[in-house]
Amino acid sequence: MASGAAAGPLLDRDYRPLAGQGEINLNQRYGGKVLLIVNTASKCGFTPQYEGLEALQQELSARGFSVLGFPSNDFKGQEPGTEAQIQEFCTLTYGVKFPMFQKVHVIGPETTPLYQDLSRATGVAPGWNFHKYLVSRDGRVVAQFPSKVRPDDPALRAAIERELAAPTPGR
Repeated sequence: MASGAAAGPLLDRDYRPLAGQGEINLNQRYGGKVLLIVNTASKCGFTPQYEGLEALQQELSARGFSVLGFPSNDFKGQEPGTEAQIQEFCTLTYGVKFPMFQKVHVIGPETTPLYQDLSRATGVAPGWNFHKYLVSRDGRVVAQFPSKVRPDDPALRAAIERELAAPTPGR
């Protein structure tokens, strides 16, 4: 399955790039890639994880991997800014270049459908900012990692490597 190929219903959703115009379909853009989907916040004790997430993106993107960031203000108001402010902070403070999307709700009655499905698939909703969900090339949620698990954690890295090494569906 090449990048942009169908990866299943989990990713068949449209989201707007952070501070951008027009929505993109996650399945069309990221289907066929191994994804680490992360709810982010700029004023959190875990915010320095942006640096490690960007390092993962830089190191592994050529192998069919991408981090997808979704800012959320659901935990103690730790992402209060506008999307433009969030984008500026992430870029200037941490050099974030991995894809970031519109501000969403990841818990509660207004939870965005993507996060409803991620939570349902793992049985675990985000408990805080920087919760990570690992999605296989065929769009299945294969693991989740709580906020305290850093991007350079050996268990997270091993899970990503397993997914990158797995046969590409449809080949």
